[in-house]
Amino acid sequence: MDRALDIDIEVAIIADYMNFGFHCREKPRENGLRVAVVGAGPAGLSAAGYLACNGYSIDVYDKLPVPGGLIVHAIPPWRIPVERVLGGIKDLEERLGVKFITKVKVYSGSEPRRDEGDEFAERTVGLEEIVDNYDLVLISTGTWLSKIPRIPGSSARGVESALSYVHKFKLYELGLINHKPEAGRRVLVVGGGYSAIDAAEWALRSKAEVYVAYRRTLREAPAGVYEMERIRRMGAEIIELASPIEVIVEKDSVKAVKLQRMQLGPPDETGRPKPIPVPGSEFTIEADVVVFATGESPTPPLQQAVDYMNKLGVKLDKDGRIIVDEMMRTGNPKIFAAGDVVTGPSKIGPAIKSGLYAARFMHNLTQVKKAIAVER
Repeated sequence: MDRALDIDIEVAIIADYMNFGFHCREKPRENGLRVAVVGAGPAGLSAAGYLACNGYSIDVYDKLPVPGGLIVHAIPPWRIPVERVLGGIKDLEERLGVKFITKVKVYSGSEPRRDEGDEFAERTVGLEEIVDNYDLVLISTGTWLSKIPRIPGSSARGVESALSYVHKFKLYELGLINHKPEAGRRVLVVGGGYSAIDAAEWALRSKAEVYVAYRRTLREAPAGVYEMERIRRMGAEIIELASPIEVIVEKDSVKAVKLQRMQLGPPDETGRPKPIPVPGSEFTIEADVVVFATGESPTPPLQQAVDYMNKLGVKLDKDGRIIVDEMMRTGNPKIFAAGDVVTGPSKIGPAIKSGLYAARFMHNLTQVKKAIAVER
C-alpha cells in the first residue's frame, strides 16, 4: 500500500472514531524504552497510541485536568462528541497502559509564560528533567496563547479571546467549574475562522445577540461560506469588510466597539486580498462582550531565549514554532515535536497525521539503532 495513502487511512480512523490505539488489538510486550509525550492533544494522543502498540512505555504530561487538548477543551460537542474522545483516552489508559500525568505544566525558562489553561496546573516540571528521565520525548503542546489586537480598550473587562471564551463553556460541561459561564448580552465576535464560528454559536445558543465582524468577505473566510452562512441562519449578523479599531470602555467594561470599513487590495503573503482601511468609514456597534478570534500562537515548553534553546538543543523560529527536520527531530536527538507547536494552528486531521509521522520516525530510528548495535 502507498505510504501516504496508508497514513491518511490511519488519520481518518482516528479522526472519525477517536481510536488512538487501533494499531494493536492488545498490549504488546514492552521493549524496555520509556517515552514522554508532552501535551495530550490530537498529535500527542495519536503518537502515544502508535508507540504503545509498538511496546514503548508511555507517560503523557498535560497541564489540564482532563487529557484531550483542544478537541476536549475548546471544540464544541456538536462538532466532536467529548464522550468519543474520552473513550479513546480511556482505551489508551486501560488497554495499552498509557499513563496520563495531568495538572502538570512542562516548561523551562527564567521568565514564566502565562498561557490559557495554566490555571489548572498544580506544578511545573522543567523540560530538562523530562529529557533526563526518558529515552525519547515528543513535544506536542499545541497553541494555547491567543493573539488579541493591541487597540485602545482591548484590556477592558468583557474582552476575551475565542479560545478562552469557548474554553469556559467546555469546562462547565466537563464539570470542572461549577458556575455556568455568562455569554454576554450583545456579543461581537471578530474573525472568520472556525474559532469565530464556535464562539458565535456558543453565544447564540446562550440567547445572546451576536455580531460577527470579518475584515474580508465571506468568500475569503477560513471557515468557508457555508459555516458563515450557517451561523447567519442561526441569528448572527455578519458584518463583512470591517475591522475593529477601538474598544469603547465605560467603568472598566466594554460598552461598544468602533470599527472601520475595509476594501480589498492586492493579495498579501497568505494569497488572499489584503484588507485596506477606508478613511472616514468608522462606525460603532454596542456590545458588552468582544471575542477576538484572531489566531493563536504556539506554546512550546521552553522560553524563546538563546540560552535555553542551546541548552536543550531545541530551536524556535520567530513565531515560536519548534523547528524540526524531515523526521520530526529537533536539534536534540532525544526530542521530537509534532502538531500545532510545529506548524502553527491547524485542523485535527493534520495534527493527527503529524503525531503519527513523529511516532513512526521515533520507532523506526530506534529500530535502526538496535540493528546497528546488534551488528557491532
